[in-house]
Amino acid sequence: MFENLLTHTESGIHHIIINRAGKLNALNRATLAELHTALYDAFNNDKVGGIIITGAGDRAFVAGADIAEFASFDAAQGEDLARRGHKNVFDFIENSNKPIIAAINGFALGGGLELALACHIRIASENAKMGLPEVTLGLIPGYGGTQRLTRLVGRGRALEMILTGDMITAQEAYQFGLVNHVVSQYDLLTKAETLLRVILSRAPLALQSAIRAVNASSQQGVNGFEEEIELFGQCFDTADFKEGVDAFLGKRKPEFRGK
Repeated sequence: MFENLLTHTESGIHHIIINRAGKLNALNRATLAELHTALYDAFNNDKVGGIIITGAGDRAFVAGADIAEFASFDAAQGEDLARRGHKNVFDFIENSNKPIIAAINGFALGGGLELALACHIRIASENAKMGLPEVTLGLIPGYGGTQRLTRLVGRGRALEMILTGDMITAQEAYQFGLVNHVVSQYDLLTKAETLLRVILSRAPLALQSAIRAVNASSQQGVNGFEEEIELFGQCFDTADFKEGVDAFLGKRKPEFRGK
């Protein structure tokens, strides 16, 4: 179905693997278009509870964008490139109604790190290295890197990473709060799947509401506290809430149905 992606679903977990290992899984326009389609399909598939995004091979998650594609762009073309990417992939991921984990298996640079930043949770292998080297090309991050990195690690660290363009190690990323966990490359997917299974054992509608409420904290013109209050209230009208309370009082495991 896809030329640059491998996808499969197992036990409610949908895997999206960027499959351009020879190019260190660099993001070209075709790959971004396929990512949008793969994500759209997964979001609308009732058999998919959550998603793991990773890269093919053991060297790179995504080592950046395909520079040759935009080498001759002017300002208008560059702005259009960023705007389309935001809408179709990066914002699309962040605002997903299903949890998405980035399993960072090597280099995550430029657009690759921005892809991981858009995901809800990040897990890195010990050999992973991350950075936003755009200033070495006379550019700045264009797929949300200046915003999402700052939210995660703070203004000072974000500016240092962006202004130097230097890479950081997986352990540094963990210390900065950029990634949630660091594991061996062998254990990377197992860790991501185990964490996602725990998440998917919770009430699906509550998961969706939690993602929306957290995202509201950084949305301009949105009162995150008010959004949380409204979403909290809406949960009381769900069958999952009644099931969760009944299971708790009955000292049994809940069986959520996403209703």
